[in-house]
Amino acid sequence: MYLNIRYYSDALQRHVDFDVFLPTGGQNVTQPDYPAKTKTLFLLHGYTGIGESWGLDQFAYQHNLAMVMPTAENSFYVDSEATGHQYATFVGEELVGYMRRVFSLCHGPEDTFLMGISMGGFGALHTALKYPHVFGKAAGLSSALIIHEVAALKPGECNDIANEAYYRAIFGDLSKIEESDHNPETLIKKLKAAGEKLPEIYLCCGTEDFLYQKNRDFHQFLLSENVPHEYHESPGIHDDIFWNEYKPKALAWLMNED
Repeated sequence: MYLNIRYYSDALQRHVDFDVFLPTGGQNVTQPDYPAKTKTLFLLHGYTGIGESWGLDQFAYQHNLAMVMPTAENSFYVDSEATGHQYATFVGEELVGYMRRVFSLCHGPEDTFLMGISMGGFGALHTALKYPHVFGKAAGLSSALIIHEVAALKPGECNDIANEAYYRAIFGDLSKIEESDHNPETLIKKLKAAGEKLPEIYLCCGTEDFLYQKNRDFHQFLLSENVPHEYHESPGIHDDIFWNEYKPKALAWLMNED
């Protein structure tokens, strides 16, 4: 069952819409064949995308998995300084709280997951690391792990996605971005230093993708920090052909089927 929900977001200071898939045909969220409450997967779209169906309904139905698909514009799913641009708070706090209040869903991080593509892959990793007590697993497909590249941009310059002014509006002072909490690497180091449990991480990227080296670099960073994770690469570019190959693989990993 699909629902389109509109509510007023305190984090974004406006009414927002998001789509939800519930694995039921009746009034109860939990299937009668499943003794446990429903697990939840937040699906994060890429740059220029919107929250919409990922074509995973049958898998979600079979595994009693609710799917939440927010629209986060081109925000990189981070909290910016500007009023109404707190997208990490929107996904990591508000939507989770809303879904748990309204529907019969599991509340633990072991049953609450994130998966994203490109910008959404970055968002999935960043949000899980910012809220490790909320999300137990995060899967990033062709993740836009571009923090180091963005940090090197000068005024007037741009990369394959946007210009320096855009990134400054999103991340703030770019000279400080690598040490900030916008950087997943910084969040990992802080969690390790605090002795906190890290969410489990899944990464994949096509070997012809323009983000391939950045994903490999993050994989190497995780190895250097002794962070357990899944990493996969295979021929492919930044497109639906590659993502459609890895969506079921990432889902199987999320559900401990791989």
